[in-house]
Amino acid sequence: MVTFSPAQVCVKIGAAGKTKCNLPAFNMLVRAFLAGAYIAMGAALATVGSTGVSAVFGAGISQFVTGALFPIGLIIIVLTGAELFTGDAMFAPMAVLQGHVGIGRLVYLWVVVYIGNLIGSIFMAFMASYGPYTSWSAAGVATVTAFGLCAIAIGTAKVSYTGAMGILSCFLKAILCNWLVCLALFLGLAADDVIGKIVAIWFPIMAFVASGYEHCVANMYFIPAAIITNGFTGNTVDNLNWVGMWTNNIIWATLGNIVGAVIFMAIVYYYCYKSEICALCETK
Repeated sequence: MVTFSPAQVCVKIGAAGKTKCNLPAFNMLVRAFLAGAYIAMGAALATVGSTGVSAVFGAGISQFVTGALFPIGLIIIVLTGAELFTGDAMFAPMAVLQGHVGIGRLVYLWVVVYIGNLIGSIFMAFMASYGPYTSWSAAGVATVTAFGLCAIAIGTAKVSYTGAMGILSCFLKAILCNWLVCLALFLGLAADDVIGKIVAIWFPIMAFVASGYEHCVANMYFIPAAIITNGFTGNTVDNLNWVGMWTNNIIWATLGNIVGAVIFMAIVYYYCYKSEICALCETK
């Protein structure tokens, strides 16, 4: 297996960021829709796989199971070339720092991909809520399954950030989350074979999920799935609604994810390897 140096990976990130920023809008939107759906597939698998685990093995093992199953989403994204906002929060700034594109192209990429991720995630939330999270009688009456109750519990926890300290907690968890997500992408680019990429991606993603950090695109699935599924119960849960989804999580998770990617990955790694990156770019 060939591995690339950190400076070589930074150059690859910059070149990939340039390509991403120059994609046609509809092509970009479709790729982003797919990425949102793929992240949701991993989130749905993690929800189903972790159902009931904490009651038998404890909360720690339940978190580990959730983390172990979730990475399938990012693995699919990387290997299929879909567009994920949290990854593009590193790719585009690195392309800007290397002089490949301007800030306008960065904003264009982020806006289109964010919208596409949101559409794909909510699409999958409807699919899961009417699929494995509920069972249906012949009369068309829905009963929430154990998987659905687990989905509701996950979504409820994610909209529980209230007050200044709750928002700060969500923001800090989001920084840590995307630091690890971008490290997963960084390590994946350091390998040149499929198995190497899968292994490199799996560990950091497992770590962020098992640690309970906040990923804005994953939450675009987790929270809507909980909102839709909870609608079948007739119960009202504080902040588990379309407004609370944004004010109690997504806004702060998005901002934290951007900070984690831009500052702790793009800027830090460009600073650390600037001379080597410039030398590598000049030889091309």
